[in-house]
Amino acid sequence: MKMYTLDRRSPAFLAPGTSFLEDNISMCGGVGQTGKLTVGFAMYYFTYDSWIGKVLYLEEFYVTRAYQGLGIGAEMLKRLSQIAIRTQRNRMHFLVVIWNQASVDYYTSRGALDLSSEEGWHLFRFNRGELLDMAWE
Repeated sequence: MKMYTLDRRSPAFLAPGTSFLEDNISMCGGVGQTGKLTVGFAMYYFTYDSWIGKVLYLEEFYVTRAYQGLGIGAEMLKRLSQIAIRTQRNRMHFLVVIWNQASVDYYTSRGALDLSSEEGWHLFRFNRGELLDMAWE
């Protein structure tokens, strides 16, 4: 007997308020529920990497502390993996904050590669101010 259900509106399990644009820039999401109580969510979108092709980017992934360890996150990752395979994605990318060692350990135990240590990639960003500066140079 499962302790939760996922809302499975096509083509993905959707979070309330999720809106769709064109397929390649859709924001999608999922909600992990026990009855009517939301206990977790995932938000993702499809993108493209010039080296590897189509990618599912997992923007947000969370299961409330009281429901962690019950298999809800594992089931949500399973569904996300199914979506990635069904939509012909080659990888799933996501970030984990450096202090969240429990998540790092969990994802690596599932086979995820920590690119910061495995491949030496650095994550950079430009904030709006820097974008404006560069745009008007």
